[in-house]
Amino acid sequence: ISDGVHPGAWIGSGDILRQWAESGPVRYGQCWVFAAIECWSLFLLFDDISNYYYLDDDPQFYSCSEVYSDLLVCWNFHVWVDSWMTRPDLGQEFDGWQASDPTPQETSEGVFCCGPAPVKAIKEGELTKKYDAPFIFAEVNADIVDLVRLSNGEFVKFSGSTKSVGRFISTKAVGSDDRHDITHKYKYPEGSKEERQVYEKAQHHNKLQQRGAEPGLHLKIKLADNMIVGSNFEVFAVLTNNHMKARTCNFLFFARAVGYNGKLGDGCGFASDKVEVPSGEGERLSLKLEYDSYGSAITSDRLIQLSAITIDKQTIDFCKAEKTIVLDEPELEIKLLGEATLNQKVTAELSLLNPLPEPLQDCSFTIEGVGLTDGKPITAKIGSVNPKQEAKASIEFTPTTAGSCVLLGNFDSNKLRNIKSFINVTVNFSGR
Repeated sequence: ISDGVHPGAWIGSGDILRQWAESGPVRYGQCWVFAAIECWSLFLLFDDISNYYYLDDDPQFYSCSEVYSDLLVCWNFHVWVDSWMTRPDLGQEFDGWQASDPTPQETSEGVFCCGPAPVKAIKEGELTKKYDAPFIFAEVNADIVDLVRLSNGEFVKFSGSTKSVGRFISTKAVGSDDRHDITHKYKYPEGSKEERQVYEKAQHHNKLQQRGAEPGLHLKIKLADNMIVGSNFEVFAVLTNNHMKARTCNFLFFARAVGYNGKLGDGCGFASDKVEVPSGEGERLSLKLEYDSYGSAITSDRLIQLSAITIDKQTIDFCKAEKTIVLDEPELEIKLLGEATLNQKVTAELSLLNPLPEPLQDCSFTIEGVGLTDGKPITAKIGSVNPKQEAKASIEFTPTTAGSCVLLGNFDSNKLRNIKSFINVTVNFSGR
């Protein structure tokens, strides 16, 4: 990016707000950047909300069919904001947490905005409550069904392909840095009586129709224990035959790079076989993912989408399993060399081991922290780092606020982008 900052490079909102105040619009941000800015810039009680496996589509389609095109996009995650406020326009019943999305993908009455919508209304299927409740309901409840079009034009559904969006809806825990799951605030437990009532109220009949027996052929993808970027590893697709008779299937297993917004990139692995699976037994197909293949394909999101497909031509039965993996990143270590004292210089040492089998170029470390770096990022450029070697830098800063603070760190290079970490720092009034 030559005309701005990569969205993943920001480590604090202070620099963004300062640039905006001094020179106007700031480039560039994504959903997590806008959500963080909203939390810091408005004086309300806010939570940043992360929704995993998020649908970007028209809110009227609670069931969406994916016919191998780029028209439907499922993001790996999306971030919006919950804010606590009263709703005199709706009544006291809907006071409390309200969902709003600073980066909606659709317009609302011709304007790119979304919310505020009562979280209670979303959970209860009250989709007439303002604002944009149908859109947010779809973001956390829609189903995606994969279809294949046969040579005769007929569409056939993949068995086991239905994917529900809105998993692990999360925010930061109060008083700790742990993930706090709030899925129960947005939806009732899967299969519960309350869930059925909500879907009926919202006319979301597709999910009700899905309750039934397990598919005759069942596919599952199993991952390796160690999948750090730069390494070679194997993943497996396991096919189980629940039919009373043996089945002969064409077995396909492939991998493609994917962005966090669901946009597919180049392929980076493929395996195929023809297997006969006895009744009640299983077969597995392995796929080796090598850095030489995926290294040039993946984006800075470090995501790979795995897809396994079986085709039983005797019964015209298509089965599919899909999983998106996040390659582990090397750990960015931050430590203070001495105690942090108000208005006195202290040094932070940052280090990271290059896990790639090739050198890293244009390497740099950046730190930033409210009350620690005067609201500005401080960067140290270190040049290149050889394979399996350690990158290291020491950066001085002067704390301006006593008490508990957070020091954020970022490592950037041409091949490993925006590796982040943080430490909690206690700033003393004196050196004692």
